Amino acid sequence: MRTRGDAPGTGSLGFGLCAVLVGVVAAGVEATVAASAVSPHTTEHLITINATALEPPTWWYVPGITPIIWSLDPDSTEAYRTTDVRQIRLKPGAYRFGTFTFDFPFVITLEGKLEFPSTLDECVDGRGTQSLTIRCSRTMPYGGTREYDY
Repeated sequence: MRTRGDAPGTGSLGFGLCAVLVGVVAAGVEATVAASAVSPHTTEHLITINATALEPPTWWYVPGITPIIWSLDPDSTEAYRTTDVRQIRLKPGAYRFGTFTFDFPFVITLEGKLEFPSTLDECVDGRGTQSLTIRCSRTMPYGGTREYDY
């Protein structure tokens, strides 16, 4: 039924246009809700790395995350030094901390906490926290004796 002022053939145009607008708004709300539901697997966590106790000072890296140390020029490298405490952003997953002489695995949980083998407890602290502290380079994952002294 046409009302006064409607052009011929446009009686249902107002209803159709309104339905389209409601659909567009609903789709926008759905997209906003979906975008705000961030997967815990993609959330980056700020992790503090403290290797200042290592002697002598050296460089360290987390492969794929920090600058590499294997091809560095000591005067111009961007690689991280053990003389500085650093913070890096890591998503949940498995990683490695390494220097020129040793490396070891660690994991960032979905909650953003550190996990690593208990065999590293002699030299590594921070399990269940967001701060990885490396106190020494004796990170052998076995109970054997070292092959050499530092």
